[in-house]
Amino acid sequence: MAVDSESPTKPRTSKTTLRIYLVIFTGGLMLAWLIATPPGLLGKSDAIAYAVCHRISSHSFYFGDRPFSLCARCSGQYLGFVWGFGSQVLLGKKRSGFPSRWVAGGLLLLVLIYALDGLNSLFSVYPSLNDYSLYQPINSLRLFSGLGMGLAISGFYYPLMGQTLWSEVNPGRSLAGTKDWLPWMGGTIMIGLLALTGNPLILYPLVLLSTGGLMVLLTLLYTVIWILLKRKENSFQSWRDLRWWIVAGFGTALLQIAVIDLIRFSMSGTWSGFLVY
Repeated sequence: MAVDSESPTKPRTSKTTLRIYLVIFTGGLMLAWLIATPPGLLGKSDAIAYAVCHRISSHSFYFGDRPFSLCARCSGQYLGFVWGFGSQVLLGKKRSGFPSRWVAGGLLLLVLIYALDGLNSLFSVYPSLNDYSLYQPINSLRLFSGLGMGLAISGFYYPLMGQTLWSEVNPGRSLAGTKDWLPWMGGTIMIGLLALTGNPLILYPLVLLSTGGLMVLLTLLYTVIWILLKRKENSFQSWRDLRWWIVAGFGTALLQIAVIDLIRFSMSGTWSGFLVY
């Protein structure tokens, strides 16, 4: 009887121990990263962006006398993602069906625009490739092509994540019709227009929201990866059930940021962009 009464507690104890280790690892990593990176909220924002973006100042919008943490294209991409994903969480009600062919085709068109504008911008940087540039790149085009890419990522990832997570999958389309995708698209355009105002009261939160969107995307990606590795797919009923998996995803995302920050800083010795251009 003693064995039977103790056996149910073993998995519970093991889970508790793993969660303690997870909190210690994530908290310790965050503390080390906060100490090692530049001071202030904008300094931390720069350190997050430093791991994924070239941060060329001429390709960025400015907040006062300093460039955004992310370049214009990356700012748009992660702002678009956090808006697109967040609005689907609110509007989608855990609907996990992929968009219709028309909507999916529109999202793929946004991806194509992003790729073409990115290549055109790349060609303009190097004199030897200038002849291949189709038009003079500008930051507003970088911003809106990035916003479109962020929307496309969220439009495909939200239903894919839902099909992986939820024990009761709602087959309805995440973007069911005009009532869903019109505010979804309209909100994205509004974010882009707000970024073009140059108002510091608007730009400051957008800078932080863009790098926050990057962390949200990485956290969600690693959350799903951990769930797949542990073979726990389709076993969750709510976002609350995911809280420890999200902590694991966040810790992994922060580890990636910290490692790339360390490598890049050891090579360049500066937190600024790759090029002065």
